[in-house]
Amino acid sequence: MGERRREEGRAGDHDHGAGEATRAGEAHGSAEEDEAAVSQFVERFAAQLVEAGMTRMPARVFAALLSSERGVLSSAELGEQLKVSPAAVSGAIRYLAQVNMVIREREPGSRRERYRVQGNQWYQTLTNRDSMLRRWQSTLREGVDHFGIDTPQGQRINETMEFFIFLESELGSMMDRWTEHRAEQLGR
Repeated sequence: MGERRREEGRAGDHDHGAGEATRAGEAHGSAEEDEAAVSQFVERFAAQLVEAGMTRMPARVFAALLSSERGVLSSAELGEQLKVSPAAVSGAIRYLAQVNMVIREREPGSRRERYRVQGNQWYQTLTNRDSMLRRWQSTLREGVDHFGIDTPQGQRINETMEFFIFLESELGSMMDRWTEHRAEQLGR
């Protein structure tokens, strides 16, 4: 059953998710139709990122970068595409760079910055969480010690700590499996 779910979510399966944007691109419609399809994808994926906890503007900027043909956009291009102010783009980029989802780079021969989604952003985002998970575990352990394991709050804190210990132990092998899967499926 898991194999079937993975196959359903693969690119080329137009009955799920962002297939509408893909179909519009395949039809080689007008520039306006292509732009509308990209905008629809950006807003739809951004809404899903917001549902998962990301704030709206970083989600929109990330989705715009992810769906850009070159994989890189300037602040002005992002503002124009998303119809937002430079300040909104700047705040979103600051957040996305902080959580390692985008990188800043200089345009050749210019002082202007442009922004790129890292090719392995999900891998980097998760592996960078490793040290954060350890810090959380340490603080949670202090909470358990302070409140005591026999108190309701101590038990809640302990369960949270155990979850993060488990997550940290699984993260390494999961990332190894991702590397293998990426090589098999994407040739990278």
